[in-house]
Amino acid sequence: MKKENEYRVLSPTAILGYGFPEGSFKKGVTLKPHCIAVDAGSTDPGPYYLGVGKSFTNRDAVKRDLRYMLVAGRKLKVPVIIGSAGGGGAKPHVDWCEEIIREIAQEEKLSFKMAVIYADIQKAAILSALKKKAIVPLSFVPELDEKTVQDSVNVVAQMGMEPIIKALDQGCEVILCGRCYDPAVFAAMAVRQGFDAGLALHMGKILECAAIAATPGSGADCAMGFLREDHFELAPLSSERKFTQLSTAAHTLYEKSDPSHLPGPGGVIELDKCVFEERPGGRVRVSGSRFVPGNPYYIKLEGVRRAGYRTISVAGTRDPVMLAEIDTILNAVRKQVMERSEKDGVVGRVDFHVYGKNGVMRELEPVKKTGSHELGLVMEAVADTQKAADTLCSLVRSTLLHYGYPGRLSTAGNLAFPFSPSDASMGEVFEFSLYHLMPVKDPAAFPMKTADIGRRKA
Repeated sequence: MKKENEYRVLSPTAILGYGFPEGSFKKGVTLKPHCIAVDAGSTDPGPYYLGVGKSFTNRDAVKRDLRYMLVAGRKLKVPVIIGSAGGGGAKPHVDWCEEIIREIAQEEKLSFKMAVIYADIQKAAILSALKKKAIVPLSFVPELDEKTVQDSVNVVAQMGMEPIIKALDQGCEVILCGRCYDPAVFAAMAVRQGFDAGLALHMGKILECAAIAATPGSGADCAMGFLREDHFELAPLSSERKFTQLSTAAHTLYEKSDPSHLPGPGGVIELDKCVFEERPGGRVRVSGSRFVPGNPYYIKLEGVRRAGYRTISVAGTRDPVMLAEIDTILNAVRKQVMERSEKDGVVGRVDFHVYGKNGVMRELEPVKKTGSHELGLVMEAVADTQKAADTLCSLVRSTLLHYGYPGRLSTAGNLAFPFSPSDASMGEVFEFSLYHLMPVKDPAAFPMKTADIGRRKA
């Protein structure tokens, strides 16, 4: 049953730790949200952070954002819901974020019931589903095999709304989630109250990036969502921004290849009948979104595996002779280095990132001829150990520095190194290994613990 005819949710920032203006947040609080929710993670920074269990956001910045949210949530007596804690959303990330919440509660003398929901998936469950041929790879992802599962570390799954609703049913006032479907933290409470799931999830899809969907967009500013029976409205909380038809519709397509369907845990949001209408005050009203449940209920698995250790060296060149033959030179250097390293028992790989030519898109770069007068080179060596990677990178750097290419006029000085030391050991390298769908019978059955924070036991 709905408590009111309107459900209001405050989204402070695109990712917890990205920050927001105090004025925008306070304006959002005055609008009396029923929930303060935030997405705290993403796979965008790559597999490393999931692999090592570290956050890609700064601890002090995360604590700053959380302090505002927790204090306001307790003052308003509304839930604070955090999704994909610590970035990757595995147990180390969740525990890291839980520690910050407990610190803030002690410092601000806050009391609340907290739920911590873990997204880690046991390999035995994945292997069981694999034997039943129930695992489905996403587009451009190879079929899963047992070795890949066993080699993977910190395997998580994107939970949907159901575990959050379960925590709300238990009276939890702060809900900390592991890896989570981004819109779920914004939509769960509304769906629990009886609001339409398609509208709630579509609103959450936009609010998970806060004011990025406004214009001018910002991931470090707040936004407000108003969900009603047959539509929702988005409102900026800064006079510098407004939502428009174009900005809102464009963000609906954010990170999606299909303009009409947004798949997620347990189903698909259908948008083919969606309508965007501009309203006074920089608001946009959205209607027509529909949620179509899937059968079976699929959750997306995410996992990474170790690929070795990396060392890099950065250099630049503006020698026109070298620029004209850069591909030939780099291929020759790579061949020479690999032949020598293999004889010395150093196994690894060498790569070059050429900025000013095709450093961003590599072989997909459509512009084949550039007029740049200089190029930036990132030399990369990956091997089984850090020592081997260091050795390989050193060999690449010295070989390229003194390589005698045709037309060279000087014996040194053709590369400029901006840093000393020139080589940087980067540590472990991970690669995504699991990006597959797995069916579940009970989508609420993610491991959860609850705790009474700041309350004395009787």
